[in-house]
Amino acid sequence: MIIKDVPQSGITSWHSNIDAKSWNGLISAWLGWMFDGFETYAMVAVAAVAIKQLIEPSQMPHLSIYISGLFAIQLIGWATGGIIAGILADYIGRKRVMLYAIIAYGALALVSAISPTYWFLFGSRFVMGIALGGEFGAGASLTSELWPPAIRGRVLGIISAAFGIGFFIVAVIWLFVGQLGPSAWRIMFAIGVLPAFLAIFIRARVADPEIWVESNAKRRRLLERKKRGEPIDEADRHLLKFSAAAVFTDPVVRRRVIPLVFMMLSSLIGFWAVSTWIPQYAGALAAQHGLEPQHWASMTALFYTMGGTIGYVSVGFAADAWGRKPTMWIWYLMALIMVPVTFLGVKDNSLLLWVAGINGFFTLGQLSWPTIYLPEVFPTAVRVTALAFVFNITRYLVALTTFFAGALAVWLGGLAPAATIIGTIYVLGLLVSPFAGPETKGQPLPS
Repeated sequence: MIIKDVPQSGITSWHSNIDAKSWNGLISAWLGWMFDGFETYAMVAVAAVAIKQLIEPSQMPHLSIYISGLFAIQLIGWATGGIIAGILADYIGRKRVMLYAIIAYGALALVSAISPTYWFLFGSRFVMGIALGGEFGAGASLTSELWPPAIRGRVLGIISAAFGIGFFIVAVIWLFVGQLGPSAWRIMFAIGVLPAFLAIFIRARVADPEIWVESNAKRRRLLERKKRGEPIDEADRHLLKFSAAAVFTDPVVRRRVIPLVFMMLSSLIGFWAVSTWIPQYAGALAAQHGLEPQHWASMTALFYTMGGTIGYVSVGFAADAWGRKPTMWIWYLMALIMVPVTFLGVKDNSLLLWVAGINGFFTLGQLSWPTIYLPEVFPTAVRVTALAFVFNITRYLVALTTFFAGALAVWLGGLAPAATIIGTIYVLGLLVSPFAGPETKGQPLPS
């Protein structure tokens, strides 16, 4: 065993029972997710400023559509890269996929920084999305497989919080870098080269979990037996199936994937098609009151990401205390309430700061549930493939919704009504979450 026994009830000494291999896996996944968050929210923070420099003045009335286009194409890239990387991680290992993905998106950040036109930026964010999608599933599964059931929820909540901290770092840096003139957005993208250095840590200190190493070794032995013409029983034959095919042909896996896809749709549409507009909404509200739009947009983003980061961690602790499914349901309910409160109920920028923080606690913080729950309901041989499928197939649909959100905002004449209408998507999560798989609190991972 690579992890010593951890008491189910003890939370004061849990850190003393974990070995270096587990800590190194946690640190690498945490840093990878933090840089993922940085790159993702850097696009959100600078999109309006960058696009205003890259399109013609006559195209400005359709600015929200151009912004939505960037969000959508990055999501499509993310979905594509995530599915491919998920399959690879089940065959070549969690560590190698994390390593390659982090090097790729560190390098691609510089490509975005030198974009001469909108369409060049559009293409670079698609490729960046492919790299970003590669790290998520591998990092979540690696951490899940290294840490014990009693504290897995809070540990994965901490991993998820890294994504929110990446958002927060962007909000802080942009508050200052945004004042540096026309090239400020290029500087923000260029900072994204830093993740490439994380590869040095991963290569030297991180190892694949034993549960995957054993599963992969068994698969290789079965392949050798099959080549020699030896008989293979039904259970072993199932292990030899291509992991992507198993997602659709294994009845247990398929039965869990379908409702989880609907839940993921609810969470991602709620974030990408609604919450990403909060900074722009704050800027527009400030302009109405004669205040400086960029300052208030940046400050609101700061409060939103602070709330989201706290929410990420809180979901993990709540999931360990109350159970995975009750926690998901509560966060969906509160997100459904907070969307109209934020966009229709607040007309003062100072108050919006605090409301945005509460909104972030539930709408951004709830994105912690897939990291915690998905690795716990799929077997090792197809874990990252199935997880990546749920994570990423939804992003294709979310990309369309995100683009539609920008068009709807233009058609309705404002962000507030469009965001409020699309925010009703959280009803889907409320309805589906009680029926999506078993309660996994404190349970070992499926082998």
